[in-house]
Amino acid sequence: MKKNHTKLVIRIALAVGTIISLFFVPWLLVKAWILPLPDTIQEQCNEAIGHGFDGMIVYVDQAGKAPQFFASGWHNRETQIPAKPKALFKIASISKLYDAVAVTKLVNDGRLSLDKTIADYLPELVGRIAYADKITLSLMIQHKSGIPNYTDAPNFWVAPISYEESLNLILDMPANFKPGEDYEYCNTNYLLLNKIMDDVLGYSNFQYIQKEVLRPLNLNNTFGSINEVNMEDVMSGYHVGHPFDLKSDEYGMVASAEDVGIFLRALNDGSIFKPGEQEIYNSIYKYEHSGWVPGYQSFAFYHKDLDAVVVEYYSTTDSKLYNWNLSQIINNRIVKILKKQKTS
Repeated sequence: MKKNHTKLVIRIALAVGTIISLFFVPWLLVKAWILPLPDTIQEQCNEAIGHGFDGMIVYVDQAGKAPQFFASGWHNRETQIPAKPKALFKIASISKLYDAVAVTKLVNDGRLSLDKTIADYLPELVGRIAYADKITLSLMIQHKSGIPNYTDAPNFWVAPISYEESLNLILDMPANFKPGEDYEYCNTNYLLLNKIMDDVLGYSNFQYIQKEVLRPLNLNNTFGSINEVNMEDVMSGYHVGHPFDLKSDEYGMVASAEDVGIFLRALNDGSIFKPGEQEIYNSIYKYEHSGWVPGYQSFAFYHKDLDAVVVEYYSTTDSKLYNWNLSQIINNRIVKILKKQKTS
């Protein structure tokens, strides 16, 4: 009897906890989650716009089928231009996949070593970054360095800043943990990796990515900077509470969803690699990614059970990350639609 009473108390406590937690979850997220699943991805995109996103793009590459393109909402809200499925978009941290591939290829060629440290490649940072003589390239790629994240600095996202200004935000700060003893996603790792690649190459590492990755895959709609493209081709980005279009702000790589999807397929099937490279990549990084900069949320995932690459772009962000959580609910529903279509 006592045992049953204990179970009843636990169940009541869990139920009460669930009810209380709902008061702290925006009802928009609950609504997006419980709505009946649409029959098509296009309907789901339209529904996402109804939830408050200004624009959305989806690219699907499923084995045995022609690539699919979807778009809803606005390419440019002010001029009322409808969303374009092949528009350019800021891919933010999805670029880390390209960086990791570049490092892999340079390691395979003997131009970089995963076991060498910040002290080896950037000796000027010894004494300015804790454990600089212990933090290897491998630890940086895997976000196990313990270096503070420069994008966590107050008001960092107010305006784009240079490499030097970004680095200054974390110099002389204590480590968050000893190298290799924990994991913490950190943009500073890739800021430094890009600098190291530039120094070793003697030119921009994006030029190397173009030569070794983009051109072999015929990816002509992937660029290193917003400054390299026709601005009319870029989807506008908006941040809740900010009155202006954010597409002119410089935050790294820009690409169409199709280009990202083709790249992700080549990454996952291994065709992007030369002999010996995939083994290196397997040891250092993952095969999918998401990204966030003001006005732009991006997701690039491979779903093995469907043999499908899915890329989703959302052109609205907010400071509380409600839109980030909302986009992930929508992403999951898109996968459910694909599974439903596969079995029907």
